Amino acid sequence: MVRLTDVEKAILRGDNGRLQQKALENIISYAEALGAQELCVVTKATLGLGAQPYLNNIQSDDYNQIFSRVYMCTDEVLDISHNKFSAECFCMTCTENCDTEDYEEVGLTKEYFDKNRRFLEVARAAGVSMASTCTPYLLGWLPLKGEHFVTTESSNAMFCNSLLGACGNPDGVEAAAWSAICGRTPKWGLHCAENRYASHEFKIECPAQSAIDWDVIGYTIGRLLPAGGIPVITGDFAYPTIAEVKQLFATIATTSGAVMCHILGMTPEGQTMTMATGGHGVKESFNVSTAEYQKSLTMLCDVTPGPVDFISLGCPHYTLEEIRDVANYISGKKIKSGVRLYLWTAYPIKEMARASGYLDVIEDAGGRIMTSSCPIMVGQSIMKQSRGVVLDGAKQAHYIRSMTDAAVYYGDKYRCIDAAISGKWDH
Repeated sequence: MVRLTDVEKAILRGDNGRLQQKALENIISYAEALGAQELCVVTKATLGLGAQPYLNNIQSDDYNQIFSRVYMCTDEVLDISHNKFSAECFCMTCTENCDTEDYEEVGLTKEYFDKNRRFLEVARAAGVSMASTCTPYLLGWLPLKGEHFVTTESSNAMFCNSLLGACGNPDGVEAAAWSAICGRTPKWGLHCAENRYASHEFKIECPAQSAIDWDVIGYTIGRLLPAGGIPVITGDFAYPTIAEVKQLFATIATTSGAVMCHILGMTPEGQTMTMATGGHGVKESFNVSTAEYQKSLTMLCDVTPGPVDFISLGCPHYTLEEIRDVANYISGKKIKSGVRLYLWTAYPIKEMARASGYLDVIEDAGGRIMTSSCPIMVGQSIMKQSRGVVLDGAKQAHYIRSMTDAAVYYGDKYRCIDAAISGKWDH
């Protein structure tokens, strides 16, 4: 039996409307299946909404019906736009399958673009804030220590658990939606302090001086981490910057199921080894050697040089600082004819790039700043008949191979820009 507060009993009675009532019914069933005896108050949520491809399984254009079947797991049609999400929970949209403004550039139809906008408008009317990014923490969505969150983005879960000290599990889209709607989630997993301790140590003995280094380190840690493990990173290195830790957490979550990582002396729950492990020590230690680093690079980047025509930067979405760095590097240069260069970010950051003059510099060179999505989310339509794909994010390089027959190359943003200018990848 799940213990409920008076507020939760009121939601369950239907005092806040049928949508929140149904969401809490589902959460209680979820908690019972997990063996959780009580619920947590959820203060932050991000959800993948809009016209997501998996919604096509429901043969309908009625978003209320689609949302009810897919997210709420019921044949009862719930009116989403006239039933508000929980006022206790600040919910924003995660990435979409289309740029906010330009559907043609990414190979999608106006019909799909309009459908996506229509579906998102229903969510907005229900109280969801529009952000459409995998890096909501760059836009002020910041659950802090003691807060509980839900998210459909693995790198975001890793970032918030690890760096901010907030508490969240890798729930599926359905459970995350229920939590955002009723403001509750089962108290289990990483919502409980005893489940947040490090189990495996990773000693850094390879380069750790740039975003690509931390990207590859994360990919390597995830490869080596036993199932169910939580890593603690140790070694003689400078603490990673926001851009570097963003890459680290994204790639650990790519090659493992982990959504928490301690960095000794840096992260709030990893100030000491005793704090990170709860005084229990680690089960096993791994060395992230230069050899392991190179092995990961070989897995991510094709070895044979060749022509390239599709360059994508920004996984996870770029910070304004990263866009500035690209603008400074590309200023006065030109992208080779027939080559497409995309930078991906959140649309508020694109507007800051416009105000800062970076957008003009990048567009003058032949590049584009895109928002709200990425090649993996858009799908095969964006790559068209590409011969060579170049990426600066290991997460993209890992997943995109199943979407294209093109050569896939991976490197830091400067090497990627050089490839965009020359039209070829050289080793």
